[in-house]
This record gives sequence, structure tokens and C-alpha cells, in this order.
Amino acid sequence: MPEMTRDPDTFFAQGCGRCDRVETPDCSAARWSEGLVALRALCLAAGLDETAKWGHPCYIHAGRNVALLGAFRDDFRLSLFNAALLADPEGLLTRAGPNSRTADMIRFTDARQVAARAGAIGALLAQGRANAAAGRVAPKATDAPDLPEALTDALDADPDLADAFAALTPGRQRSYGIALSSAKTRATQEARIARFRDRILAGRGATER
Repeated sequence: MPEMTRDPDTFFAQGCGRCDRVETPDCSAARWSEGLVALRALCLAAGLDETAKWGHPCYIHAGRNVALLGAFRDDFRLSLFNAALLADPEGLLTRAGPNSRTADMIRFTDARQVAARAGAIGALLAQGRANAAAGRVAPKATDAPDLPEALTDALDADPDLADAFAALTPGRQRSYGIALSSAKTRATQEARIARFRDRILAGRGATER
């Protein structure tokens, strides 16, 4: 198995490292490279710091996640964290899937769409930066299980994982909260989430084989 990308520059040059298409012309990051580079420029212009999480470029401020880039077969995306707090007058944000509670991402199928929406995207990023600086987070849904922030962030950043997790029984969802709660650091939690991904997609709980 390829190794998941841990550096933003590597993502833009080679891909996320999550599949065997990494470093090939068939890689989604290569296919959408022009649009992804344009989104990168907008995130950096918004005063956000760049890192890599879950194999993709992540943009943070004051130690909090603000935005994440994603490249997929059919589109590339800008996902916004704590999107429930954002005013979106132009209606750019859409839901990741039918089970998603909040519209938190913008999908693109052409690099020209980034330029056309640059002003509105910049306004959303500025709001996200301000919310991060103030420590504001979106309220949790009352029926949602109590999950570590690292897991909720991972679900926000990965639409396929979010849909699969939402389809799990409450008991299976809780099993992941329990499995992650013993981790002493955020980094350890994120490493466990990466290992759990295939299990969640298969509809199994944390302790199921």
C-alpha cells in the first residue's frame, strides 16, 4: 500500500498517497492540479497556515482547522470546518452526502470555476479564520454521539467516510469514540482514524474484524 502523504508540497506534486494511482497521470490530484493550485493560493491569501492532514492540504489558524482541499475522480473540493457558523449568501456550500447535517463543501469540475467564485470563496475563508481566532465552534447536534474532535474533523474532511459512519448503528459509532478516547494525543487519534477507515467503510465497529 502507498504511504499517505504528510506534506502539502508532496500532495501537489504526487497526490495524496491513498491509492496506487499516486505519482501517475491518473491521480486525481494531477487531473485537477490547476484548480487545486488556485484554491491553495486563495487559502494562503486568506492568511491561513498550510499543513497536511488525511493525505490532503489542510489550512489552519490559531491551531484550528479551517479548510481542506480534496481531489476525487469526478471533482475537486474545498471543505470548510465549522461551516454551520458561516454566512453563505451566494449558496456555494453543499452537503457532502444525504446523511450530512451541514452544507460544508464546494465542489468544482473546472479550474475556471475557482476564479469565477474567488471573491465568495475568500469571504468564506475569512469568516472561518475569524471563527478560529475567536475559538468559535459549531454546536453539536443533540442526537449525535459524543465523539472526539479528531474524529468529527476527519468525518467533515472525508465525505465517503462521513456517509459510512452515519450509516453505522449507534453502538458501532460509540465503539469508535471509546477506541479513540484512550489515545493520549491528537496525533495518535488521527493515526488510529486512518487505520479505522476501511473498517468504517465496511460497516463494522471498532472491535469487529
